[in-house]
Amino acid sequence: MGKYFGTDGFRGEANVKLTVEHAFKVGRYLGWFYGRDHKAKIAIGKDTRRSSYMFEYALAAGITASGGDAYLLHVTTTPSVSYVVRTEGFDCGIMISASHNPFYDNGIKIINGYGHKLEAEVEAKVEKYLDGDSEERPLATGADIGRTVDFSAGRNRYVGYLISLPTRSFKHMRVGLDCANGSSSAIAKSVFDALGARTYVIHNEPDGVNINTNCGSTHIEVLQQFVRENHLDVGFAYDGDADRCIAVDENGNVVNGDMILYVCGKYMKEQNALRGDTIVTTVMSNLGLYKACDKIGLKYEKTAVGDKYVYENMTQNGFQLGGEQSGHIIFSKHATTGDGILTSLKVMEVMLEKKATLATLASEVKIYPQLLQNLKVTDMDATLEHGKVQEAIRYVEERLGEDGRVLVRKSGTEPLLRVMVEALTDELCEECVLHIINAMKSVQ
Repeated sequence: MGKYFGTDGFRGEANVKLTVEHAFKVGRYLGWFYGRDHKAKIAIGKDTRRSSYMFEYALAAGITASGGDAYLLHVTTTPSVSYVVRTEGFDCGIMISASHNPFYDNGIKIINGYGHKLEAEVEAKVEKYLDGDSEERPLATGADIGRTVDFSAGRNRYVGYLISLPTRSFKHMRVGLDCANGSSSAIAKSVFDALGARTYVIHNEPDGVNINTNCGSTHIEVLQQFVRENHLDVGFAYDGDADRCIAVDENGNVVNGDMILYVCGKYMKEQNALRGDTIVTTVMSNLGLYKACDKIGLKYEKTAVGDKYVYENMTQNGFQLGGEQSGHIIFSKHATTGDGILTSLKVMEVMLEKKATLATLASEVKIYPQLLQNLKVTDMDATLEHGKVQEAIRYVEERLGEDGRVLVRKSGTEPLLRVMVEALTDELCEECVLHIINAMKSVQ
């Protein structure tokens, strides 16, 4: 974790924490850094926030001022930027988005030439430049000044790539899409229409300030009602930059990232398409997922929270499927980042190949009630290591046995300790979380 760049880029309230000057300097540094021995070629995509246009122009100005060429993908998804960068020979890509955050926030996500999140050591160099702790970079002059290029064709190629992946038509399938008034508004419906689905779309009219507002993957209840009222076969909800997907079955029940991992992982295992019969999860995945996996011999790895860590594990071990409960799902054969629309297509593939409803496919996973509570503390390490707190954690672990679990971890961005408990009932979750929280409060 750097001063500006967290696990998912440089994010904050537009022109408060993340300013237009920051964006210009990021562009300046990247245009210089990647252009030391050739003219830098950098792709820029953005979501539908009002401030995204401001940051797009600032980044492009910085890149071209340093002599690089900025290729504008316009409104598009984070995974499309990753795809274009790795297939079109770009030095790096930039996605302007704060993902599932409110419209007044924004972010700068930098993607390296392989389509992965930027290396920490390069982020650190960008941060030093932002703080004025490294020398000023020369401005390009004359014919060396860079160009800004309209590259909407790159986004279109990504759409074509998605359409090429399914092996079966979606004809007669009634599919609902919640585009969160975000990036997928420009892409998702055209993909499903091209594959023959009867596509019903909500929240695909962005106005700059309605992204993620009572819609999308963070407000799944809207799609649940939409699927039930319109008697649809399945529904998919995305977040602002469409790197997440949460599904809704034909009965209007939520199928979250854990359940999607199970449905797709089991199918890929049956097709001998899952290396080591293993999926990659984070420590926040539900105990119900692990118990369902154990029953069918589906193995799993656990990483720290963040799709960045999931993908690191996947690349190190050659695993093909991983993700998070929140809906970041990575299919490494097809993408190097979470891709909400791709995840939708993969879920559709399983439904069609197995000739089964999503409710049937997901029914083998019994999600345990889960409660997460945060406590602000003055010294995270001292509190966590205190004898009374450790004793409280051991008590809860013994109380839950094999029918639950407890996870206590430090926040990576704030002075908070996070206490998560899974148990057979909501009441037991609350009781166990409170027991640990009270122990922490008593040692402050």
